[in-house]
Amino acid sequence: VQLQASGGGLVQPGGSLRLSCAASGNIIRINVMGWYRQVPGKQRELVATTTNGGSTDYADSVKGRFAISGDNAKNTVYLQMNSLKPEDTAVYYCNANLIPRGSGWRTYDYWGQGTQVTVSS
Repeated sequence: VQLQASGGGLVQPGGSLRLSCAASGNIIRINVMGWYRQVPGKQRELVATTTNGGSTDYADSVKGRFAISGDNAKNTVYLQMNSLKPEDTAVYYCNANLIPRGSGWRTYDYWGQGTQVTVSS
C-alpha cells in the first residue's frame, strides 16, 4: 500500500492551495483518510479527516477555511485550503487507516511522503 500526496507549494497569505492524496495497492477498505501537518520542533497535528461514510473533522485552527473531501472510487482524499495564513506553513502528511488485502481484516495506518506548504509574501 502506498499513499502519494501532491499539491503543495508557495502561496501568498490569503491564497489557496489544493492537496491530493491517492492510496494504491491491495486494499479491502479505507476507513478514514486525513491530513496532518508538522513544523520543525513541534509534534505532528491533525488538520482534517474524513471517513468512508463522509463524516469530517477539523482542527479548530482551520475550520471555515479548509475543506476535506474524498472520492471512495479513486481511494483519494483532497484538502482545499483557502484564506491561507503564514501559520499554516508546514509539511502536510496524508494518512489512511485501512484494511490491506491479506491482513486478516486488521486495520493499519499508512502515511504519505509529505508535501511542503509555505505561506509567505
